[in-house]
Parts: sequence; C-alpha cells; structure tokens
Amino acid sequence: MLETKVCIVGAGPAGAAAALQLAQLGIECIVVDKAVFPRDKVCGDGLSGKVITALNRIDPAIATRLKEANFKVNSWGVTFVSPGRHSLDVGYRPDYNSNNTGHKETPIGYVCKRMDFDNFLVDEIKRRPEIKLLEGVTIDKYELKEDGYIVSGSNGFQVKAQLLIIANGAHSSFTKEVANITMEPKHYVAGIRAYYKNVSGNNADNFIELHFLKDLLPGYFWVFPLPNGEANVGVGVLSEAVRKKKMNLKKSMLDIIANDPVFKERFKNAELVSSIEGYGLPLGSKVRVISGERYMLVGDAAYLIDPFTGEGIGNGLYSGRIAALQAAEALKANNCSATQLAAYDAEVYRIMGPELKLSHRLQKLIKYPWLFNTLMKVSSRNKQLQELLSCMFYEVDLRKKLAKPSFYVKMLLNR
Repeated sequence: MLETKVCIVGAGPAGAAAALQLAQLGIECIVVDKAVFPRDKVCGDGLSGKVITALNRIDPAIATRLKEANFKVNSWGVTFVSPGRHSLDVGYRPDYNSNNTGHKETPIGYVCKRMDFDNFLVDEIKRRPEIKLLEGVTIDKYELKEDGYIVSGSNGFQVKAQLLIIANGAHSSFTKEVANITMEPKHYVAGIRAYYKNVSGNNADNFIELHFLKDLLPGYFWVFPLPNGEANVGVGVLSEAVRKKKMNLKKSMLDIIANDPVFKERFKNAELVSSIEGYGLPLGSKVRVISGERYMLVGDAAYLIDPFTGEGIGNGLYSGRIAALQAAEALKANNCSATQLAAYDAEVYRIMGPELKLSHRLQKLIKYPWLFNTLMKVSSRNKQLQELLSCMFYEVDLRKKLAKPSFYVKMLLNR
C-alpha cells in the first residue's frame, strides 16, 4: 500500500492545480486518474483570463509556458448576443481595446482543445518530483479510518492518505455518496459539443460567442474559434428546461446551423469534423458543503461552474489552488477534521461567491427575453456594467468592486 499526506483523485484542471500548488509548498502528493493522458474531455474549450491569473499565482513559469504553447489561439473576450440579436463585446480586461491587442501587459484568454490543455497540465505535474502521478487507475472504494482514508482501485491499487482532494468531475461517486451532493435539474446544464471546420464570420480577436437564441432559453448556442480553422460549436440548456420542453439538443443545434438566417450563412461552407458529444455542467448556482472529514471537493466535483457563461476551467483551477493552501494549513495543524476544513468552503465562496451570485441572477434574467434585450442595450452604453462583466472573466474577486458606493454612482451616471 502506498502512503501519502494528500491523495488527489482526478488529474483535470482542478486536480492538477491542487497538485502543482502543493508542490510549490514542498508537500508531496499522489494524483490518480482513470484515464491515460492525453485524453479527450467534452467541453466548450474556452480558457478565460482567470486561467492565466490562477496559473500565475501557482507558479509564473507555468503561465509563461502556457502563453508560449502553440496548441491554442489567443482570445481577447466574449460576445454576448441577446434573443433580439443585440450584441455586446466584453473584453477579458476592462481596458480591452480592439486596436491595442498587441499590448504585452494585457492578460488574455485562449481557446484550445481540452485534450491539449489538460495534457499540458499533466506534463507540468510530471515535471515535479513532489508529485507521483498514476494513470489508468479507476478508484472504486473509499474507506475513512481514524488516521486517514484508504483509497482502493483497479489493478490492486491502494493508497492511504491523511487527506483527500476529490477532483474527478461531475459524475464523481464520492461527491454523490460521501458528500451527498446530487444532480438537481435547476442547478445543472445539459450540453452538446461538436467540432466544425471553416465557420465564417468569427471575431478578428477570437472572441468566444454566446448566442442566447429565443428557442434555447434559458440556454445558448456557442461558437468558439480554435486553431487550424476549426471551431467548437455547441448548445447548453438548463436540464430542468430540457426535461420540461422535451428538447433534443442535437436536433436543436443542427436546426440552428441549417435554418437560422445568421448561422445558415456562417456555416454554408462549414464541415462537421467530429462526432456530436453530450456532457453535463454542474452549476455553482447554489451554495453547498464542499468539504468534510479529511476531504475537499474541487472543480466540477464541487459544482462550481458559472451559471451564466458555463465556464468551469478557471473556477476549477482556483478551487484546486485554494484546496492545496487549506491542505497545507490542516497538515501543519495536524487536524484534517470537517471543522478545520470548513475554512476551504468559506474561502471558495468568499472569493467566487459574489461572481456566482451575479451569474445566477443573469441566468434568471435570460428567462425574460425582453428584459435580457434591455440589459444588453443598456450594457452596450454603460462602461461600469461592461467593466463588471469583464471582471467576471478575469479578476475573480468581485467583492472589492461591489463594495464601493462609487461603483454604483458611476453606474447610474453611466461613466
């Protein structure tokens, strides 16, 4: 049996962030994943400005290597399109200007296939002697003992750890059976994704596009530009609505591409170059208990996806890093109790809570097309509102901004 202070189950962005942050703190850990990398992950493939911010905080060298990698395209923001086709461009930084994208100081986002991004993070894990990575191991048993957890899996695998970081995604058995968090259709999005080649009309600065089309509410159709003339194209709709309306998402997506006046034109020379895959997005639209006796949940296993934009990678990296910092505190205090680890929940919701709340409010607005159209019109003329939306993709900590009375005064005065 292997022994370690921290065992991380899952080597996706959240698990990798936790492992890399622990390595920076000089704490050894074991990371276990059922896949052998590189492996595909069905996703929108968008990396907002938060990704570089998070990697910078873990280790600036990792952020630099990502900036230099050639498997991605630079993306400078998001285009929101309301049901009435009112369009709003939001840069990944409040000072975004379409004329100064060469400005070196401006943090930017990227779009790249998850197969490439997750493999990049796994390569970073392999650089670190403090991290032992075990691929191709499926965990099927978790036993809580007085002095730690015994984790068992395929091929006779066993590890004993003082502390677990659970990072194995939306369908984590640990999340369901130990943490008692279950899928609720009003806090979960059903999504499908496909890769197309030669989609026309993309933004010159590779903005990712979210189109809140009337027939998809509360959900959207997306187009994210990728390297080599490809695009990630998909549809995401609240599971509650999918059930209620008996929607067939694949049919909805193909119907939009074939018949919508705007997309029919943009896809006329496009070619489907992949299968159409489905996946689920566990939303952070509800506060949950995401830690307990000797464990913390991170990323999708902790239900932290943005309810409005569907972004999960940035939040996954942030939660992984926070979990590693809390793990260090718990190990130092020789206390991995639920009471001690509750500080993790407090920190996650302190940092990400205001943004998740704001996104949940925006998600609710989508149900009312006239209200959403009005918001888009107002936002296109209001600098403060645009800045607020920018910060959701870059700053993460919105509390400072929302706590300043001057922010609201400026917003009302449209400055």
